[in-house]
Amino acid sequence: MLFLRQFSAELVKLFARKRTWIGFGAFLSMEFLILMFSRTERAKRAGHAFLESHGAMFDEYARGLTLAFNMMAITVALLGAIFVALVAGDIVSKEVEDGTMRMTLSRPVSRLRVLGVKLMASLVYCFVLIIFIGLTALLTGIAWQGLGSLCAVIPEEKLLAFYPQREGLIRYFAAMPCFALSFSTIVSFAFMFSCCNMKPASATIVSLAILFVDRILDFWPTFAPFKGWFMTSHMVTWLNVFRSPVPYGKMAEDFLFLFGLNATFILVGCTIFLRRDLKS
Repeated sequence: MLFLRQFSAELVKLFARKRTWIGFGAFLSMEFLILMFSRTERAKRAGHAFLESHGAMFDEYARGLTLAFNMMAITVALLGAIFVALVAGDIVSKEVEDGTMRMTLSRPVSRLRVLGVKLMASLVYCFVLIIFIGLTALLTGIAWQGLGSLCAVIPEEKLLAFYPQREGLIRYFAAMPCFALSFSTIVSFAFMFSCCNMKPASATIVSLAILFVDRILDFWPTFAPFKGWFMTSHMVTWLNVFRSPVPYGKMAEDFLFLFGLNATFILVGCTIFLRRDLKS
């Protein structure tokens, strides 16, 4: 009960910060901009030409469900990583910087419990943000031009799939928790740096810099033989939900790899924090 009380208090403290809500506002603004640009004649002509070249009807697939998929797949991959890393990289180091961590640890509570509460709060934020983006993107797409069928296209991942409305909706909702699960690696990665002796901004910047370098190397054809060693190549496994048939074995392998990374990052971060001197 005490742990649950601490966890709920940590959630209240996290969502009481203004910067926690920046990600929600940024994605709402992005969804609005995408909706406005998608209504232009030039965008409609490009979408019509693409769908017609693949034997798909424009009026059936260029609608809300396809727009929602594009919003979630394209924007979250970049902006989502920034805001998740911002919160996770800030959650420990900010309190150390402000001096509130010393006051917290002066009470009869272990450092490990404090870290556990903060890590769980960061994971909750990650899941809430992804689900929020997925739902608002879908509602925005439906308000734009109805639900329609799903056209899932990610060229760099060699994904091209067309699904009728019911199956497309099922796969869309199944992809959201998988997406959030993939992003939990960013949480644990930024959390590790937050436990180190560095400023909150430094923890976020270092996390994002390494993440973007990892993604760039993953895209580079020269490093194709080492693709399995890049964490971002495993994080995109959520897109396999839109393949037919769904490669469950590949997804399980990718998630096991990510869980191994998560455990390593959390263990390293906790070890560093437990050995730190916070008295001075």
